[in-house]
Amino acid sequence: MKTKSNLPVAVIGAGPVGMAAAVHLAKRNIPFILFEAGKDVGSSVASWEHVNVFSPWKYNVDKVAKEFLLETGWQMPDEDKIHSGQEFIKLYLKPLANLPQLKSFIHTQSRVIAVGRKAMDKMKDKDRWNTPFLLRVEQSGTINSIEARAVIDTSGSWLSPNPVGSGGMFAAGEMENSEYIYYGIPDVLGKSKMRYANKKIAVVGAGHSAINTILELEKLKQEFPQTEINWILRKQSISDVYGGKEDDALEARGALGIKIEALVNEERINVYTPFQITGIKRISSQLSLIGEQFGKIAQLPGIDEIIANTGSRPDFSFLREIRLGISPSVESVEVLADLIDPNIHSCGSVRPHGELELQHPEKDFYIAGSKSYGRAPTFLMATGYEQVRSIAAALAGDIEAARIVELDLPETGVCNTGKGGTQNTCCSVSNDSQAEETAACCG
Repeated sequence: MKTKSNLPVAVIGAGPVGMAAAVHLAKRNIPFILFEAGKDVGSSVASWEHVNVFSPWKYNVDKVAKEFLLETGWQMPDEDKIHSGQEFIKLYLKPLANLPQLKSFIHTQSRVIAVGRKAMDKMKDKDRWNTPFLLRVEQSGTINSIEARAVIDTSGSWLSPNPVGSGGMFAAGEMENSEYIYYGIPDVLGKSKMRYANKKIAVVGAGHSAINTILELEKLKQEFPQTEINWILRKQSISDVYGGKEDDALEARGALGIKIEALVNEERINVYTPFQITGIKRISSQLSLIGEQFGKIAQLPGIDEIIANTGSRPDFSFLREIRLGISPSVESVEVLADLIDPNIHSCGSVRPHGELELQHPEKDFYIAGSKSYGRAPTFLMATGYEQVRSIAAALAGDIEAARIVELDLPETGVCNTGKGGTQNTCCSVSNDSQAEETAACCG
């Protein structure tokens, strides 16, 4: 008969941080089971596989994962090279998934639809911490029940995009016209080329994802000159999105600011800022964006397609029976909120953190990876790797190792102080490596 102590640790999500969690659990001989809703590991990464990340390989490969892979004859890519999402899957995530220590414990096309304690709802206290977790998992149309001693949720937030509407709410008509809206970073020069060729397009968002999309659309426009690019932002000033440019320690990201500033100055794109979208109305086969600009009602008609690069938010719907410690504003793990809240920090450093900071009122339940940052846009993969290393150490009873957390992260260069100036500082969570919507300075 299984007891709680010999049940596996359940990991939700086979993205880079979920895979790292599996590696660290395997390293410590802790039984685990990993559930991925997509058809393969890295399914969210696959949706932006055509996009290059900003940080080089050396920041994007977990140390223990590298150790395991090298034992198989795997070769580490050039650690200073920038790579695409496709390369990341092919050269790192898939070889990792095929490791004998992991392969048989990874279950794809397995969507976790609920997590709780076995036969115990959120309100029950008696013997709660000695009761195993129970996960309801949808697999091939069947709902299976899986018991676990602990749960690490690394499901991310990529599949829960923010709406186009201002104020974090869906604009009137947004859901009804969703067929004309792409949430994410479309493959403009590849499989989505004809969707956008010679169309009037509205790109909504102020981060590096939006800039990347616009730069790709500009290349498309060179082939299809009737393509019209309209950039919708909520910023008071367009210059707020240019970032550190030449002073950015992540050269690939700094280059985006330089390129987009040139396009704006050359008037090759139409910029509408600040523009608060409140409604989307379809007239025949085109859309009209309705909103507010400079305190007055404004309208942008004749739009064929909308690309929403407005960021994402975490999904807690399947965790209703878990006692969560979530910041009411940032929606991050509560202890992290003051460290990453953009209302407090336009930039700055996030100190290394691990299992202790990631604890919830629900014992042995953790949210790690980008989801642990909630709505904050400044997550870095290396941060997630250190999070799950610390969690695995704690679950193994190695509290000393769990408390020693260290991070080697790149500096970002020049950042906005929020007081009309800039400063040189180390923004340790500064990278768009998971193509999340990013802040203007910290990325």
